[in-house]
Amino acid sequence: MIFRQLFDSVSGTYSYLIASRRGAEALIIDPVLEKVDRYIQLMNDLDLRLVKAVDTHLHADHVTGLGALRDRTRCITVMGENTKADVVSMRLADGDKLDIEGVSLNVIYTPGHTDDSYSFALDDRVFTGDTLLIRGTGRTDFQNGDARAQYDSIFNRLLKLPNDTLVYPAHDYKGDTVSTIGEEKRCNPRLQVKCVDEYVELMNNLKLPNPKMMDVAVPANMRIGLAQDAVAQRGWAVLAGDAVELLGRPEIALVDLREKSERERHGTIPGALHEPYPKLRDNLGTGGLLRALGTSRRIVFYCAYGERSAMAVQAAQEAGITSVCHIQGGIAAWKAAGGPIEQ
Repeated sequence: MIFRQLFDSVSGTYSYLIASRRGAEALIIDPVLEKVDRYIQLMNDLDLRLVKAVDTHLHADHVTGLGALRDRTRCITVMGENTKADVVSMRLADGDKLDIEGVSLNVIYTPGHTDDSYSFALDDRVFTGDTLLIRGTGRTDFQNGDARAQYDSIFNRLLKLPNDTLVYPAHDYKGDTVSTIGEEKRCNPRLQVKCVDEYVELMNNLKLPNPKMMDVAVPANMRIGLAQDAVAQRGWAVLAGDAVELLGRPEIALVDLREKSERERHGTIPGALHEPYPKLRDNLGTGGLLRALGTSRRIVFYCAYGERSAMAVQAAQEAGITSVCHIQGGIAAWKAAGGPIEQ
């Protein structure tokens, strides 16, 4: 496995690049906007293709790199389903899998620092965001933080992992890079409490100043969505209500770009083909299914919220496949318009 821990000294943020091998798909966790050039250079050096950019939660101390990485690489942006961000390509829930080629992480909902905090675990390591830090824990006094919820996330979820599980947090301000679950049980001063009430009292009396970037970062990170209007203005979008009228037409091919787990949880549009977004490049190439399909039918892409499908339309147009459009707002808009769903 390729694994790189990257550091932003201004915000004290750790970002993590993961792939199964050279030449494979990659994902990055908690990228920082100012470091996007560095990430892309590193991926070029390692011959990696970024397919997913993930935030563990909505950060208050730096502007995320999710939007910039999406715009430059057409990767999928990923957060937990409780995020307040306007549009994220994929939203994951507790118990889901975060998958790329050769790598699968378990999704763990760990609220407390914020109400949208998630951790992501491999067999031997866990990326804890700001929930569990090295010799500390994330503050709980803003963004719907909750010390009682954080106690449950830490003691009843994260500390149940094997003691030798490596702990990789989203931040560190002392120079530490990695710990283990066992180390934190023994040495983390905030975990040496006898009960939840003692932990709540400790966290409620930290009296920390707000992050310096909070007033800038939080609003910016809530508005990272792709501007789907630009695609619509070029005539490449159809509103969900109008798309309902396309069902059953022989000249139309509905193509679902979501992953299997999303389809199982949220249902599908009847009669839609399934071609996951990460395979788009191959499917649009010579001999690809979508290239062949586009010669005889009008392709209508859709995804969860319209972001992946908007990027797919742009990619198809650039590949010379012009008989394409997408459902603006994705299956979420389709459901709101009363469109039928198959489970």
